Amino acid sequence: MSAWRHVWGRLAPHRSRFGDDDLAAERPLDDRATVALLLVLTAVTGLVDAVSYLRLGHVFVANMTGNVVFLGLSLDPGSDLSPAASVTAIAGFLAGAVLGGRLGTILGDRPRVWLGVAFSFQALLVAVVAVAVGLGLLPYRGRLALVTIVVLAVSSGLQNATVRRMAVRDMTTTVLTMALVGVAADSVLAGGGGGKSQRRIASVAAMLAGAAAGALMLRVTVAGVLALAAVLLALVALSIAAQPRSVHVSI
Repeated sequence: MSAWRHVWGRLAPHRSRFGDDDLAAERPLDDRATVALLLVLTAVTGLVDAVSYLRLGHVFVANMTGNVVFLGLSLDPGSDLSPAASVTAIAGFLAGAVLGGRLGTILGDRPRVWLGVAFSFQALLVAVVAVAVGLGLLPYRGRLALVTIVVLAVSSGLQNATVRRMAVRDMTTTVLTMALVGVAADSVLAGGGGGKSQRRIASVAAMLAGAAAGALMLRVTVAGVLALAAVLLALVALSIAAQPRSVHVSI
């Protein structure tokens, strides 16, 4: 138990910044809760991108770097990639990011309300898609799959904009490239101390777990994967609401 507490203590952002300078200097979650919830959001990214890539036509709804590459590759007629799917995902993601940024601007001085609203709305979007797919109202093949793509991309854009404004070091919940670079560049082999990689490795593990779970569940149900993502998002929102109001963390 003591070993686990030591590892978790290293994961906690002891002196991370919560948002921009103009945001409230008070965090609605303690450090360990912040890390835990961000790791859950990272796993959610793996789940939804498993659905989008494996069932919606080789497109991502959370990883926009991949979509930009896919858009370029789609110029090759033999690539079997849909430029419409990539453009739809990017557009939806940007719309979600605008929404997330707007919520942060309006509610940023009330962090608990801001985060609760953002992640509750994201959970609602994913839940609606899960129910619609389960009932056959939203297909995940053909042209109408673009509707599924755009709604999931909006939810991911909202998540990314919110997490970006939280500004917890090494915890982006979506992009792992720099996390992996940091693991290698700060390692003992590179001449570093090797002691700053716990959260980076945890983020990689969380996304890997989410993607793997999504891939396995997709053998049985698409709606079930999305429902799991929605439940996890709802738990994140509920956890924020359940935090004691007495939590004050210096940033």
